[in-house]
Amino acid sequence: MTDKIKAIATGIYDHVGGPSNVTKVVHCMTRVRMGIKDYNLVDLEGLKQVKGVMGIVEDDTLQVVIGPGTVNKVALEMVQMVGVNLGDTFPDTTTQNLSNKDAVEQKAAEMKANVKKKNQKPWSKALKSISNIFVPLIPAFVGAGIIGGFASIIGNLLTAGSISGDMWLNIAAVMNIIKNGVFAYLVIYVGMNSAKEFGASPSLGGVIGGVTMLTGMSPEAPLPNIFTGGDLAAGQGGIIGVIFAVWIMSFIEKRLRKVIPDSIDIIVTPTITLLVMGLATIFLIMPIAGAISNSLVGVINWILGVGGAFSGFVLGASFLPMVMFGLHQILTPIHLEMIEQTGSTLLLPILAMAGAGQVGAAVALWLKCRKNSELVELIKGALPVGILGIGEPLIYGVTLPLGRPFVTACIGGGIGGAVLGLLGNIGATSIGPSGVALIPLIANGHWLGYVIGLLAGYAGGFLATYFFGTTKDMQLGK
Repeated sequence: MTDKIKAIATGIYDHVGGPSNVTKVVHCMTRVRMGIKDYNLVDLEGLKQVKGVMGIVEDDTLQVVIGPGTVNKVALEMVQMVGVNLGDTFPDTTTQNLSNKDAVEQKAAEMKANVKKKNQKPWSKALKSISNIFVPLIPAFVGAGIIGGFASIIGNLLTAGSISGDMWLNIAAVMNIIKNGVFAYLVIYVGMNSAKEFGASPSLGGVIGGVTMLTGMSPEAPLPNIFTGGDLAAGQGGIIGVIFAVWIMSFIEKRLRKVIPDSIDIIVTPTITLLVMGLATIFLIMPIAGAISNSLVGVINWILGVGGAFSGFVLGASFLPMVMFGLHQILTPIHLEMIEQTGSTLLLPILAMAGAGQVGAAVALWLKCRKNSELVELIKGALPVGILGIGEPLIYGVTLPLGRPFVTACIGGGIGGAVLGLLGNIGATSIGPSGVALIPLIANGHWLGYVIGLLAGYAGGFLATYFFGTTKDMQLGK
């Protein structure tokens, strides 16, 4: 079977001018779709004669009809021969117009990149995969995040009584609807991008992400947590849980495609893949994350009991990892209980310092890595959103993929939290976003103390990142 797939992939390339004449490869149910640079190099008649090719369709892309069950294998083989993922732009390997010196230098650069890729440590590969998953989402993060940030400011002003009226309520509602078009369904987008990164079907990855939302579950009859006997809650496992589940799914799908006959592959493979991974996600991955969540609540309650700068530092420093694992939602009952008993939550402003640490880290990266134009462009888009209290773009687009800046951002958050813990009695009257947007909700007029904490978080994240959070490769964009 492998030889047959390779023969079809090679035959297609032989008659379209080779990989150097192709810009990208994707596929649908029956066709391999290719972007072509120069159609003068395409031999359509020869392409039709390739064994396994059923027909040719010329449209905005060159479409080679292979048939269900085989098309995905051929497309995957074609991109693997080039060293890219499905849908990725092919590297420009044309050397015919280069001088001998330039051609040698280009070849040397390619060899160096390949060696570097092979010698990457496992954690480096993992961070690179996370970057590949989230970077395509950055435009959506930025646009929806800025809109959501303004919606949060309006909502907080309404809650604080600074403004009123149905007009403002409607404006905030519309803005939140737009924002939630990204963030409410983020697990689905992440599932699709994760599948693409791991060589699985994006649509199946999206389904696995959607499974964690437990949309079909009745609130009156929740599914059981097989480990504790309690109820499963939507969203357990968070974004990282989705990535992990799709990673496992990719192995299952690839294995099935090797053993399932082509004639029934389109029916059997996705059905078995989704059934196996759907069950594993619901009854294994999500409950394990739930156990982590419950343990975390106990730890947080103990830390809050200690109080002072120590509690502030630990909570401020640990909140970004909680967001990363989707565990921050478990704190909502704690916030509400505090507000019910005392009129404000002292926990929320401290946790908001994590975002301040990220903002400071991003500014330091901007200055220290100004030669890395790609990174600088990401920071330019994500920074305003971070200031407004939407942290996902900075987490997933900037600090987490780089690794070290994520740690130094956590340190900055800890410093800001320690300052608030030391000042004491700085609470929020309602649950809302962090950053500057939280200022209208600070209780008892203690907003100046909150601002001081924000500035401390900015400074802590900046200094920790500027002096300890970068490497030469980050600075030069290698």
